[in-house]
Amino acid sequence: MSKKPFPRLLDEFDRAILRIVQKDNRMPQRQIAERVNLSAAAVQRRIAAMEKAKIIIGNSAVVDVHAVAMNITAMVEVYLKDERIDTVDNAKKLFRSAPEVQQCYYVTGGISFILIIVTSDMIAYEEITRRLFAQNDSVGSYRSLIALDRVKSGCEVIIH
Repeated sequence: MSKKPFPRLLDEFDRAILRIVQKDNRMPQRQIAERVNLSAAAVQRRIAAMEKAKIIIGNSAVVDVHAVAMNITAMVEVYLKDERIDTVDNAKKLFRSAPEVQQCYYVTGGISFILIIVTSDMIAYEEITRRLFAQNDSVGSYRSLIALDRVKSGCEVIIH
């Protein structure tokens, strides 16, 4: 993810558009335009500008994990053996490339990373932990927390 400052300041119209597309990015632009009191062409230009400025960085579908038999959601605390730049960068690269890792955060507070992993069952989860953690010389230890229920999930950013 880019850490460059955004070259574009958001106004109230941009913020209103972002609030809408975060909830439903398939809503027709004419409907968005009606809701924010702009023309459809203006909404289209603003969305394109926010994509170009990397304010909007992608569009995706939210899938019910149970509908696709991905029944295990694990939050994993990963403790690296050290925090050297090459160790951290290699871990980021590995976690970023693992399709089972839905989210990955490099964090403070004594833990190196927090990962959200989704998989089909505990057998598959064990294979993932072996590959990502147990066979990884950079990982000192890890701790898994298995979700009992997905109470709320999503990635909507609160935009004021």
